[in-house]
Amino acid sequence: MRDGTRLAEPVSADLGDGSVLAAWERFVQGDDQVLGVRPLVAISWHRCREQYRVDPHLTEAPVAVAEAGHPPEHDVVFTELGFRAATVAHEVGGVGGVVTVTDAAGRILAEWGDQATLARAYDSRLAPWFCWSESAAGTNGMGTALEAHGPVPIRGPEHWCRAFHDWCCAGIAVRDVVNREPIAVLGLCCWRGRLPASAESWLAHAAALAQYPLRRRARASGAELVAAYARTRSRSGAPLAAVDTAGKVVIADELASALLGVPASTPAVDPTLRWNPGLPEFIAASRYATGQAAHDPGWVGSTQITGHPCAEPTSISIRPVFSSGHLIGSLVSFGALDGEPVPRAQVPAHPARPPRRLVAVRGNRMVLLGLAEVSFAESRGNDVWLRTDQGWLRAAATSLDKLDGELAGSGFLRVHRRYVVNLGRVREIERGSKGELSLVMDRARETLPVSRRNAAAVRRALGV
Repeated sequence: MRDGTRLAEPVSADLGDGSVLAAWERFVQGDDQVLGVRPLVAISWHRCREQYRVDPHLTEAPVAVAEAGHPPEHDVVFTELGFRAATVAHEVGGVGGVVTVTDAAGRILAEWGDQATLARAYDSRLAPWFCWSESAAGTNGMGTALEAHGPVPIRGPEHWCRAFHDWCCAGIAVRDVVNREPIAVLGLCCWRGRLPASAESWLAHAAALAQYPLRRRARASGAELVAAYARTRSRSGAPLAAVDTAGKVVIADELASALLGVPASTPAVDPTLRWNPGLPEFIAASRYATGQAAHDPGWVGSTQITGHPCAEPTSISIRPVFSSGHLIGSLVSFGALDGEPVPRAQVPAHPARPPRRLVAVRGNRMVLLGLAEVSFAESRGNDVWLRTDQGWLRAAATSLDKLDGELAGSGFLRVHRRYVVNLGRVREIERGSKGELSLVMDRARETLPVSRRNAAAVRRALGV
């Protein structure tokens, strides 16, 4: 292969794991006990049964539904993944395997492998133009990778549909570095065999290489947004901010930064360092602008939001920014109402229907928690942990950003890049020698730091 990476010999696929099969049989009948099942799989089963309602006795994947086109940069990802899939296909062909590339909807775009295995794969519609998202085909390597971060192996009876229990699969999603939405999935499937020992590391390496040009382009786009901001600010005295296509702030002047609760005049070119304003209506308006501008490059919109330090609505005008015909973000002017009104349905004060319960994992069991039982959530590496009345539990949410979005409007607030807290469980506020804030939570009396960018929102939320 181009980078010297090769797949090692196969390892056990656990296809005959009787405990997983027994748990699957009980779960499809309505039992919530999933002893012996990995948490990632148990949570996926829960989605398939409760949310997607996939028939566990489905015998083949459904035909994919045609959707609108994708941005040009996605073609770069598809090409890179296709190259890597083709170069490794001869290795997995010897163990009855196929390599697949799917899009963000779970539709297989292409696959590689030996003819005998490809023919067998087609019997289950593991083939181009069929859909393998979780909502279409249940728990599987490709579809579950769209719901998670990092390599996702699904072995034998871990598949939601019994017809796929003879397969052992693994997949990894390549995600947009700005909005974190999936772009494609690279998958590896073996028939009644074993996944190669280095399958997960190979998938992770391939995904990282496919993301590299996306990161480079995102940094360049961030620099171009800063330049567009500087040009506009030199001609206008109105408060101004530049945001990316996900609604995160790249740079804001002093007045705009105060309204958004982010540092002033601090460029955040790298997509991993951009500021999250924590204002659902502002983020929703920015993302609505992204969708509108993608179809109408001349679109300009306006709406009203409520900023961090005040209760009075503030009008904003949103003007998309393009670079070489590519949408890279928007310039947001405060105190202006130029352009087409953004539908209020697109900018709710809070996300619709916040959850009444959170799903967590204890060992091999799923735990359903009332929101009042959760003191705070903490990000640790690729996992999110919940401090609850039952102790520490791992959250089903794949990221703290996702959990923060789900809990908006439910009495929870992002106070730090690592923490989301239940405001009702805050008992004391400590002020450091340099003015920094810390929150003392009830019960175990843990002390959590408040980042400078979130301090204004915390003061406002707690009335201090």
